[in-house]
Amino acid sequence: MSLLAVPNVSEGRDFARLDRLEVALGKEITLLDRHADLDHHRAVFTLAGPAESLAEALSGLAGAATVEIDMTAWQGLHPAIGALDVCPVVWLSEKRRKMAGEVAKEVGAAIGAMGVPVFLYGDLASGPDRRERAYFRAGGIDALWQRMTSGALKPDFGPGQPHPTAGATLVTARAPLAAFNLELATDDLRVAREIAAAIRESPDEGIPGVRAIGLALSTGRAQVSTNVHDPIGTPLSEIIGAVQEEAALRGTAVVEAELIGLIPEAALEDYPEDVPIRDFDPSFHVIERRLKPRGESG
Repeated sequence: MSLLAVPNVSEGRDFARLDRLEVALGKEITLLDRHADLDHHRAVFTLAGPAESLAEALSGLAGAATVEIDMTAWQGLHPAIGALDVCPVVWLSEKRRKMAGEVAKEVGAAIGAMGVPVFLYGDLASGPDRRERAYFRAGGIDALWQRMTSGALKPDFGPGQPHPTAGATLVTARAPLAAFNLELATDDLRVAREIAAAIRESPDEGIPGVRAIGLALSTGRAQVSTNVHDPIGTPLSEIIGAVQEEAALRGTAVVEAELIGLIPEAALEDYPEDVPIRDFDPSFHVIERRLKPRGESG
């Protein structure tokens, strides 16, 4: 398989709708995983396939999401500004980095042609202030409307204001990251937010490449939700250690972990046995174990 993609849609509760979105991906790609979260009101698809097929699948998903998902009625814990909220194309080797960028821009142009504004972030961002997803999500979709209609924020593709119901989409090309959540033995949202602030990357502190927010789940637990941008250089054990240390300072502990999608094998180096990952199966959730060689190198 040439590339992966990890599109996130703003639907995590209506499984019939998710089934229809899955059908829109077509049959030319391989669906490795679909992870839906009720509290986040979000689902993440993990796809693999050659560049041309992947671009077609992502464009098909974008079109279906524009029809299926109404952001004016959306409520979820995870920050979001679009029906197809983020659409990363993922390269697994430096050899395919340029290809991933080309596919991402092709998909961005196709989504823009559907009347949905597209912002490129990460390595494809047009400026340093546009690298982070949080820059576009700040204040939510209402703030996005204000910023775009005032001319303060211009898209890379598509119209100059959000789609009336589908909002906007963030697109990039990147290496694999780990979407990794840790649940605490407390329902105190303040504690989760403090821990997230302590571990996330900032100019003077935190863990490089880590983005983190604190959330309160309907299960009665608080959650530290993270994205680890380099899960090979910063394995999950390091994230757990940092969160455990901060949790202990606040009189609580890490109870359980959750992985969204797939991770590289190296991300599991020295993973502690006392923090189980809910429903985790290495044969299913580790990238290298899912992608079988098909006669291509690199």
